Amino acid sequence: MPSICRTCLSTLALAALLASAQAAPTLIARGSLPGDAADLSGLSGTLENGAPANLLGGLGSALAWAGGTTFIALPDRGPNASAWNAAVDNTTSWIPRFHTLSIALSPNPAGPLPFTLTPTLTGTTLLWSRDALHYGPAVPAINTARRHYFSGRSDNFGPGDSLDPLHARLDPEGLRVSRNGKTVYISDEYGAYVYAFDRASGKRQRAFSLPSATFAAHTLAATGAAEISGNTTGRVANKGMEGLAITPDGRFLIGFMQSPLLQDGGDGGRANRIVRIEIATGTVEQFAYDNFIPAMNKAYNSSEILAINSHEFLVLERDGKGLGDGTLAVVKQLWKVDLSGATDVSGLSGAAALLAVAPTKTLFLDLRAALNAAGIADADIPAKLEGAAFGEDVVIDGVTKHTLYLANDNDFLASVGGKDNPNQFFVFAFDDADLGGSVYEPQRFKQP
Repeated sequence: MPSICRTCLSTLALAALLASAQAAPTLIARGSLPGDAADLSGLSGTLENGAPANLLGGLGSALAWAGGTTFIALPDRGPNASAWNAAVDNTTSWIPRFHTLSIALSPNPAGPLPFTLTPTLTGTTLLWSRDALHYGPAVPAINTARRHYFSGRSDNFGPGDSLDPLHARLDPEGLRVSRNGKTVYISDEYGAYVYAFDRASGKRQRAFSLPSATFAAHTLAATGAAEISGNTTGRVANKGMEGLAITPDGRFLIGFMQSPLLQDGGDGGRANRIVRIEIATGTVEQFAYDNFIPAMNKAYNSSEILAINSHEFLVLERDGKGLGDGTLAVVKQLWKVDLSGATDVSGLSGAAALLAVAPTKTLFLDLRAALNAAGIADADIPAKLEGAAFGEDVVIDGVTKHTLYLANDNDFLASVGGKDNPNQFFVFAFDDADLGGSVYEPQRFKQP
């Protein structure tokens, strides 16, 4: 074996240290959009709790890139933090919707960050079905014979298990745009559902069927506590399909449960499930994911999943601490997982069986540490960072970098978002070296 001088070893070690120090995504821009304004839905009047029906409020439950500077942002089931009726978990007749945004990056030579970020609301699209839906006592007043709008109210369901696509209640949490730009895919927590909506009109085009025996809650109730106590299998109430990815080739949707299913350990457990849906056929596969973070000796629920390429994904794991919770953020992390060669767990049940075949994961980005490094204190990091999307490449100091956008769910509360109830956005730059050998494949769009 040829000898290597100590000076050379020191030089190589220094180079490796510098490379590792540089190989980390960095914050390049941040911005916000006030939520106390009206959206562009055209709705009027107030909800049961007194909030305006057209309140922009929160829109960071999910964020999806649609090409260029265009993004689609998703509120959840609406403002339900103000107590008005505990029998429906204080939910209201909020009509689920998505917002179209222009989020522009502009060079900012004066700093402190290299870019400024300017989000602008350009459209609001309400979600509806041509098929008649099952409602409780509160039917949307704007319904027509051919338009039946979804609702955030928890008592808007009929007979059958939670996967019946005719239930009107919808708590949207995951969002992606089809390759041709014409379809918006949305996952939810009530079903858990995965629906396809026409991007231009908001009409539901298709419902993807998930295995009822595995994912459905078979006893439904208007409160989450009652649904949890009334079921031993299926999704945990308010912890359904939180994240959604689409592969860059547009072939597959990748859905992610927020917490393990009841039969797999339930809320706080380790053994989560990822579903892969082939869009053309509707074929569903299931894979295990281990929520456990060794450094914290704890399992954390997952908020989002994002496709790096056709088989590797970023999973956002977090606590519920930070701005809005009155505490300090501790865990906000993005982990990389590879599903190539992973075992299909469709026939398995229970934490032990799933964890035995869960693929390994590696840390991609410690968001809390990166935001701290940019001067953002733990108390100012949003408690519920939930939306994640890739965006256009940028050039920094002559080097092309990829971009990653993060958004927060503010629960429609000013205390969560900060002054004037802003929806916060954070943009990180990264390159191929940061992915540890993975090949990043950006989504390509043909605009509608």
